[in-house]
Amino acid sequence: MKLNGTMRINENGHLEIGGCDTVELAWEFGTPLYVLDEMCFRQNCRDYNQAFSEKYRAGVIYAGKTLLNLAVCRMVDEEGLGLDVVSGGELFTALKAGFPAERIYFHGNNKSPAELAMAIESGVGCFMVDNICELELLSRLAGEYGRVPGVILRVTPGIEAHTHEYIKTGQIDSKFGLVIENGQALGGVKRSLELENLHFKGLHCHIGSQIFELESYRHAAGVMMDFVNQLHEETGARVEELDLGGGLGVYYTEGDQPRAVKEYADVLAGAVQEKAEQYRIQAPRLLVEPGRSISGPAGTTLYTVGAIKEIPGIRKYLAVDGGMGDNPRPALYQARYEAYLAGKMECPPAELVSVAGKCCESGDMLIWDAELPEAEPGDILAVSCTGAYNYSMSMNYNRLPRPAMILVRGGCAELITRRESYEDLIMNDLIPERLTKKANT
Repeated sequence: MKLNGTMRINENGHLEIGGCDTVELAWEFGTPLYVLDEMCFRQNCRDYNQAFSEKYRAGVIYAGKTLLNLAVCRMVDEEGLGLDVVSGGELFTALKAGFPAERIYFHGNNKSPAELAMAIESGVGCFMVDNICELELLSRLAGEYGRVPGVILRVTPGIEAHTHEYIKTGQIDSKFGLVIENGQALGGVKRSLELENLHFKGLHCHIGSQIFELESYRHAAGVMMDFVNQLHEETGARVEELDLGGGLGVYYTEGDQPRAVKEYADVLAGAVQEKAEQYRIQAPRLLVEPGRSISGPAGTTLYTVGAIKEIPGIRKYLAVDGGMGDNPRPALYQARYEAYLAGKMECPPAELVSVAGKCCESGDMLIWDAELPEAEPGDILAVSCTGAYNYSMSMNYNRLPRPAMILVRGGCAELITRRESYEDLIMNDLIPERLTKKANT
């Protein structure tokens, strides 16, 4: 059992987060319920600032795709991080929260003209450009607005990170970025230098997510610095900033061995500086984009146990009131999680069970083979490390309303995303007039 952040077992034998009894939270706010540990989230931000910004003067950019709402934007702003957005919706959220536009980095492999125009008009600090089509479009729109936005070109370094196939992004065959090996990336940089409405600032790569092996990052940094030197020799262009993405792994289940943020920073900064000295060039300013390693451990999802079904000699199922609608990662990536019975934290494991969701899919399984105390209908099940890619990937399959989210700190629980109602589910539905008339027979 690994307790993150402010998690502890209180005097009632219940799981407590942020000074709040999770069983009481479930009663007060209902389930499923996302619980965000404010101090854990903030401390993770501070760990990155200390390891990267204070020691190496590097830039830390929070990856909003992992978890984003108005309250999260405010916390990221207060902690002094930049913000990575990948859509008009994420950008709109950030701007509505009052996040400084100049600290926003706009990602995405297929930004629409409307999204780009919105970002240019709002004064977004930098565009992470994915392809030549986007370069041309961005330059044209920037000219229309009389702006010269900063551009960082995303490239693929050809590195296979040790992670799930669906979350590898640095290999040559990827929908993201321009390939270094075949000359596409060089051509992209040259074209960006030709476009007078753009300011080429640097390069970006991201090799994948949930990575524990730091050697992969060292290799990526080396490949990118080799390319920085090639650009310097062939074009004379100066790479002001080098963004090496994110992807640092976190603890989900036994066997996961996360690396310390300080160690991660030392590896990246050391590799960049070593290459800069080898080539006798000025090292670009390092940027990183942590997401999961900030939001993931800060989140916990609470469910209520419902039906319990045992197939003798085969398996015992615990069904909960959520599932793939609020956490699609197990179905998408075979992601694994740990769970606790929040009201029975001091009870020893008594049975092996599998936690099933309530969606009409055989693949809607949250956890296979969890060792838990004997469960009863009505028990509160807590699944840890659900802060990243749970709320942000949630959906309304089977017309299930999305859960509420609360922020907990110092014994206080505050609603930061309200629970969807059935009325919310139909608010955009329309019935054509012809369907309201009685058909002639």
